[in-house]
Amino acid sequence: MRTERKTTRLDRVFARLDREPERPAHLDVPRMSRHRTVLFGSTLAFYVAIVWAVVITSWLVRLDWQVMFFRPYEQWAELHAFVDYYVVLGQRGPTAVMVAAWLGWRSWRQHTLRPLLALAVSLVLLNVTVGAAKYGMGRLGPHYATEIGSNEMWLGGSIFPSGHTANAVVTWGILAYLASTPWARRWLSALSAVTSLGVGLSTVYIGTHWLSDVLLGWVAGLLILLALPWFEPLIARAEDRIFGRRDHWRDRRRARRGRTAPTAPAVATPVMLKPLTDREGSAAPEPVSASRSAGRPPAYLAPGPHSTRGERTPVTPAGSRRPPHGERHPRGNTPAPRL
Repeated sequence: MRTERKTTRLDRVFARLDREPERPAHLDVPRMSRHRTVLFGSTLAFYVAIVWAVVITSWLVRLDWQVMFFRPYEQWAELHAFVDYYVVLGQRGPTAVMVAAWLGWRSWRQHTLRPLLALAVSLVLLNVTVGAAKYGMGRLGPHYATEIGSNEMWLGGSIFPSGHTANAVVTWGILAYLASTPWARRWLSALSAVTSLGVGLSTVYIGTHWLSDVLLGWVAGLLILLALPWFEPLIARAEDRIFGRRDHWRDRRRARRGRTAPTAPAVATPVMLKPLTDREGSAAPEPVSASRSAGRPPAYLAPGPHSTRGERTPVTPAGSRRPPHGERHPRGNTPAPRL
């Protein structure tokens, strides 16, 4: 009795690898709902309020100076080794590589480029918006402050808002944005918020950022995540164009392989020779009766030089080869037998 082999986990993995990539229909793409629009507007207003409070040198700037004079890196010196490693979670290079690796795995499993394209769009928005704000306001950091109590604005610096904090919000928050279930989205949102605030406070502990830099960086990253649904149509068009280009290249490769396939050698077809009737000195051929030519196929001769019948010697000489015989009588004139 023949039994079927039970499939193993490795067989299922190879079966998944052999499957043709296709976009699943159950992906939950966030929409720019009314609630999200209101949240985006209120966050933008908070962003403007922080910038205005720093520009007018309000109580927020005085708080920045108090925290700097407190010198957290001296108050809790035992945390310095841990903070030096923890602050790496906000650096753009390492975090982008780690998150891109995870989203690449998800793209392969879900057979869609949306996770990687959403990460790319968010990083582009981060570089444009945060970079423009940094160099536009030109605030100096605590280590390069020139006057006690001033806001240190428009002096050629590049720390306002905090790039570490904004990058942590975007790179870790994109995981929550792309979560497939509401439960995962809530937990990942809380985890990314705590991680990004921890990265920002680490920069304050080391002394590279003001406290207001961290607050503005956290708000700037949140604005990018809230604005991502507006770019979902662009992401979908880019994905369709990439897949269309891939299919086009695949069709061209198949067509090229079909053209370069070895072909069978050409076979020379026989040439049918026709009698020459317009040549001088050649007699016209006798007509052949229809009864003789009806059951006989046309003659095909191999290609090559061929001479006409007039140029060759006759096959038989003129006259008969039989010698004359006296007792012979022509046919039809046989005499009657004698009695």
